[in-house]
Amino acid sequence: MNNIVSDAGARAALLKRVGDILLRPRETWPQIDAEDGNPPAIYKNYLIYLAAIPAVAGFIGYSLIGASVFGVTVRTPIAAGLVSMVVGYVLSLAMAYVLALIVNQLAPRFQARQDMGSAFKLVAYASTAGMLGGVFNLLPMLSMLGLLAALYSIYLVHTGIPVLMKAPQEKALGYTGAVLVCGVIAALVVGLAMSVFTPASRGAGGGLAGAGGESVTLKVPGTDITIDTRGMQEASRKIEAAQAKGDADAAAKAATEAIGAALGLGGATQALEPQQLRKALPESLGGLPRTEVEARSDTALGMKMSTASASYGAGGQTVQIKIRDLGASPALRIGLAAWSSSEVDSEKTDSIERVYRQGKTAIQERYAKDGSSAELAMLLPNDILLEANGSAGIEELKRHLLPMGEQLGAIARTPA
Repeated sequence: MNNIVSDAGARAALLKRVGDILLRPRETWPQIDAEDGNPPAIYKNYLIYLAAIPAVAGFIGYSLIGASVFGVTVRTPIAAGLVSMVVGYVLSLAMAYVLALIVNQLAPRFQARQDMGSAFKLVAYASTAGMLGGVFNLLPMLSMLGLLAALYSIYLVHTGIPVLMKAPQEKALGYTGAVLVCGVIAALVVGLAMSVFTPASRGAGGGLAGAGGESVTLKVPGTDITIDTRGMQEASRKIEAAQAKGDADAAAKAATEAIGAALGLGGATQALEPQQLRKALPESLGGLPRTEVEARSDTALGMKMSTASASYGAGGQTVQIKIRDLGASPALRIGLAAWSSSEVDSEKTDSIERVYRQGKTAIQERYAKDGSSAELAMLLPNDILLEANGSAGIEELKRHLLPMGEQLGAIARTPA
């Protein structure tokens, strides 16, 4: 874990960005919006240094200085503290990407732009305050002050959402709330993962019940995440063995397995094949010919995500349909809980928005009163998300999507 930025120019740029985002966020977000949102570059030039602060400070505070309780100083054993430092560091970096995926998934629900690069920039730079607040871990008695820094990160998210995700200002607060819920859950997952790797900290009161078994189920809004504790411990042993042999490839593979176990991927179902989703996209839609179709599968941090999309259009009328498989990734399903578990009936001068449940299917409608445009989303019981938008009325979109929803909802999932 290299905590020194060797290049003086890069170090100055890092410090300037930290100062700017903390002291002048409203002026800094437009600058960030104009920059390249390449995750590897942001990891390399920014996050790997910021994420080291809470990890290293926690090791020094809890293993070297110790926490005093009723006059008794308790220290985490050095070996356990080192493991906790490394695991916490790696998982915090991984969770930044996962949270960005969730932010991107949430975007349409709040009339925002879906752009993974912008979502990652939002998460990476908004986390600056929370990560810097990790310095309070140097003195365990002050560690709670880190929560105040985390609160400022929430403010940074709120100010950054309209700029980077292009969300309407009136939707920014709700979007921020949804991101906050997901961030808290991500922190719980990281905390649980660390308690599994450092059983000594559980004995000091820092763990979660059930962490010593083969798996722990964390009940969160929208899904249950099953943390594969045995898988994490096995992956940890593989990492140690690979490092002893100097096998970097094997160590990286084992680290990916550990992250997958921590994210609950072992308890998920198998991802659907993209062609299964594409079959639900017809050649024509209400007389509109299909002009474009795509089916793809992407993998990140052990999570496989299948999608299929199609565009239809003729005579100035267009409709876009997108199908996403969320069943293979419990962490992504969390992001949809913000609207799928709620009921909304909102009416403005020219538009209407409704969120409701029809049986076991969550439905969101957003449409113009004059019938010029509409958006419809359906989260099916088997964790398939069906979305459509276009220059059509809401009833027309329903006629198209309801049969597709029945077809997709009949797809049976296979346990992983």
